[in-house]
Amino acid sequence: MFQDTRPADLDDGGSIDRWAEFRVEHPRELQALLRQLCDGNVPVHLNAPGGIGLTTTLWSLDAASDRLSFSADDGHPGLQGLVDADEATAVAYLDSVKLQFELQGLLLVRSARACALQAQIPRSLYRFQRRSAFRVRPQGRTAPTARLRHPAIPEMSLALRVIDISAGGCALLLPHDVPPMAPGIQIADVQIELDVETRFTLALALRHVTALPADGQGLRLGCEWVALPPGAERLLQRWIDLTQRRRRLMSL
Repeated sequence: MFQDTRPADLDDGGSIDRWAEFRVEHPRELQALLRQLCDGNVPVHLNAPGGIGLTTTLWSLDAASDRLSFSADDGHPGLQGLVDADEATAVAYLDSVKLQFELQGLLLVRSARACALQAQIPRSLYRFQRRSAFRVRPQGRTAPTARLRHPAIPEMSLALRVIDISAGGCALLLPHDVPPMAPGIQIADVQIELDVETRFTLALALRHVTALPADGQGLRLGCEWVALPPGAERLLQRWIDLTQRRRRLMSL
C-alpha cells in the first residue's frame, strides 16, 4: 500500500469503515497538507479508471473558489482521458507519509502560455505512514510504557519509559540504577502500553545500546518489534497517526 504510486484499495465492501482513523477531514489540516504538496513542488500521481494516469505537481490552492490547479502538459497523451473521466485518485508522498485523495470536477484550463488541470478541493484525504516511519517522540506525562522482566534477572520487573516509537520498533530508557542489557538479545512478553486503551504484548529484539547525554538518565535501548501480534500493527499505526495529527493541529 505504501510503496508505489498506485492508490490503495480502500473499499472493503463492509459496513465498518476500517480506514476512518487515517482520514483527514478538518479543513485547516487538510489544506495545510495540500499546501505542503504545493510549496514543496511534490510529484502527484493522478490515476483515473481504465488505467489512465499521469504525474504532475500541485500548482495552486484557492480555498475561496474551492479549486486546485495542477500543472499540465497539453501534449500528454493521458491528459484528455483524465478530463473525460471527470474523476481521479491522487497519490503523493510527504517524506514517510503517503497521501491519497479523490478529485472531482476535472477541468482543463488553457491560456496563451500555459495550461492547468483544475479540480475541486477534496473534502477529505487519507494519510498513511510508511512502515519505515520516522520515529514519534512522546511528550508529557502520558508517555507510553514498556513492562517487562529483566532478561538477566527474571525476578526484576521493569516499567520503562518509551523514548520514541515507530512502525518498526521503539527506544526505551533504561535508568542508570538498573543493570544493563546486552545488544543482540530478545526480550519476551513485553507489554507495550501506548495509552490507557491501546496496549499489546510481543517480543523485542534489542539492536543497540547507547549512552544518553551526560545527564544521569541512563541508557537508550534501541529495539525492533518481533512478530507483531494480529491487530497490533493497526493499533500502532493508528496511535502514531493520531499523535502526529494532534501535533500538526497544535502548530497551525
